[in-house]
Amino acid sequence: MGPTSAIVLYAVIWFLTLFIVLPIRLKTQGDVGDIVPGTHAGAPYETNLKKKALITTLIAAVIWGIVAGIILTETITVRDLDWFNKMSQPDLS
Repeated sequence: MGPTSAIVLYAVIWFLTLFIVLPIRLKTQGDVGDIVPGTHAGAPYETNLKKKALITTLIAAVIWGIVAGIILTETITVRDLDWFNKMSQPDLS
């Protein structure tokens, strides 16, 4: 895995983790009872984006380390995912 692939893999994992972390402990304007005119009651009251970005970065780094380790040690390869035998066999000679 090259450096560009590692960065792209981390970015994808980071954004997927962010979308999981965002709704955790979310307080909406409707929950608090302080709805700003012109906004939906389900709009966030407090976002805490800095804290959630830090949590996302830490979790994504751990997940990325595990996935990068699996890729670099070739514990699981693309050939392991070839359930229908569509790939040709590697030339071992």
